[in-house]
Amino acid sequence: MSDFMSGLRISGSGLSAQRARMNTISSNIANINTTRTPEGGPYRRKDVVFESMPDAASFGDVMGVNDPKSDFQRVQVTDVVYDKKAPILKYDPSHADANEDGYVAYPNVNLMEEMTNMIQATRSYEANVQAIQASKDMALSALEIGR
Repeated sequence: MSDFMSGLRISGSGLSAQRARMNTISSNIANINTTRTPEGGPYRRKDVVFESMPDAASFGDVMGVNDPKSDFQRVQVTDVVYDKKAPILKYDPSHADANEDGYVAYPNVNLMEEMTNMIQATRSYEANVQAIQASKDMALSALEIGR
């Protein structure tokens, strides 16, 4: 039963991580033309940082007293970082946020890159859903054998 639960925990962590990534991508796309933020200046693109963590269900698992061969890794979001790229300057002297030379600083958000990231996050999410479904199907099949 523990292997069944490990698979569910690992796939569940993948679902959570990809959901956080999708939220960040959505924020980037929504703010693609935001030239003013509370911090000042244009919106800065964000990206999530994933980290693999040992899959631990109990205190014993955390302390390593269980099977040392089971080094399954789950994923978690450890940080959301800001893109350090400079904003894109566009000439628009009539814009309210134009500088003295008539240039407006726009976020350095590339729509094609964000759409590609969104497709990748969606596919990863779907793969984790399918892994959970396969685990569930295997468990149900095992229960059917016992009847």
